[in-house]
Amino acid sequence: MNLTISGHHLEVTPALRSYVTAKLDRITRHFDQLVDVKVLLTVENQKEKDRRQRAECNIHVKGSDMFAESSHEDLYAAVDDLVDKLDRQVGKHKDKVKDHHHEAPKRLM
Repeated sequence: MNLTISGHHLEVTPALRSYVTAKLDRITRHFDQLVDVKVLLTVENQKEKDRRQRAECNIHVKGSDMFAESSHEDLYAAVDDLVDKLDRQVGKHKDKVKDHHHEAPKRLM
């Protein structure tokens, strides 16, 4: 899995990088076939304080791409919300990919 964490108008500190990596481990625990993960952390220049910090993520898995974004006044809370959204999307994708068909039992005669 290729993981890219970048910041826009923000320095990505080692503490922030380790926090994002630890949160994304939850997704890889559920679904380990992730090819590429790109995380962009942004501080927007708005006058109001709430919803200034934004986290967005692109995940590329075999056969599909997923995108989620979250905004909050605290960047760590935005990352938490982002990982929750991605976890739901990955769970849905895993259910779609999973083969739900069963083999018919063979006859004895």
